[in-house]
Amino acid sequence: MDELNYHHLYYFWVVAKEGSVTQACRKLFVSQSTVSGQLALLEEQVGEPLFERRGRNLELTEAGQIAFSYSDEIFSLGNALVRTLKGQHRPELLNLVIGVANVIPKLVVYRFLQPVAKLSTKVRLTFVEDNLEKLLSDLALHRLDVVLSDVAASGGTRARVFNHFLDDCTVSFFAHPTLARTMKGHFPQSLDKAPVLLPMHGTALRRSLDQWFEQAKVSPQIVGEFDDSALLKMYGQAGLGAFAAPSIIAREVMRQYKVVKVGEARQVRERFYAISIERKLKHPAVVAITESARKSSF
Repeated sequence: MDELNYHHLYYFWVVAKEGSVTQACRKLFVSQSTVSGQLALLEEQVGEPLFERRGRNLELTEAGQIAFSYSDEIFSLGNALVRTLKGQHRPELLNLVIGVANVIPKLVVYRFLQPVAKLSTKVRLTFVEDNLEKLLSDLALHRLDVVLSDVAASGGTRARVFNHFLDDCTVSFFAHPTLARTMKGHFPQSLDKAPVLLPMHGTALRRSLDQWFEQAKVSPQIVGEFDDSALLKMYGQAGLGAFAAPSIIAREVMRQYKVVKVGEARQVRERFYAISIERKLKHPAVVAITESARKSSF
C-alpha cells in the first residue's frame, strides 16, 4: 500500500465521529463533494469499503471500525502533541474500554478495578457487557482494551488472544432469611429439594455446580436460570431461591441484597481472567489490574 494520506484519513475520522457526511461538511466548512471525494480516495487506497449506508445513515464496516480506532488514536495524540509544544499540557483522561462477561458479578468487577482509581492519571471507564464470544470479537476489532471473564479464551477463538490469570476463590450459597429458615439440615444437605437459582447451562460456574451437586448427593429444585448475574441476585433477594456467588464478595452480597449465607461450597472455585490481544500488557490501567491481582490474592 502507498504511504497513507493523513488528509484523507482526517476527513474519514470526522465523518465517522459526526455520523454523516452532511454533519462533517458543516464541521470542516467544505462541500459534500469534497468530503465524499476524500473518502473515496481513502477507500481506494486501503482497498476496503469503510462505510455502508443504512437508510439515511452511514455505518462503519468492519474495516471502518478498525480504521476509526487507529485514526482516533492518531489524531488524539496529534492534539496532545500540539498542546504539549505550546506549553498547555495537562494530564489527560486515560480511556479504558472493558468487556465484562455477563456471568461475572459486578461486585467482583469492582474489586478488580479498584487499583485503577489509584493511578496518577485519571481514567475514564467504559463498560461493555455481553457473552464472551461477542466480547472476544470486539476485542479482535480493537473496540475493547481488555475482557474480564470467568473462563479462559480457548484455542478455538478466531482471533489470537492471551489469557492473564487474575485470581480464584470458593463459592458460597445465599438465601433470603425467610427461605433460609425453611432449609432443613446441615449444608449442603439443606439444598436438597430447596429452590435454587442457577447460571445458564454452558457457563463455567454452572458446570462446576452441577458436578458438585452430584458429588454431594443433593438435588435442588431449579426454579430459575440466568445469564445475568445481577438479575439472578435480584430474584434471590426476593426470596425465590438460594443462589451461589463468589465467597470473596460474601459481605457485600449479604449487605446489598439483604440475604444470609447458608454455606460454602469449598470444592467449587470460580476463576477470573483478563483477556487481551497483547501477550505483554501495555495499557497502564490493565497493567495495574493484573499486577494488583498477582500481589494480593483473594
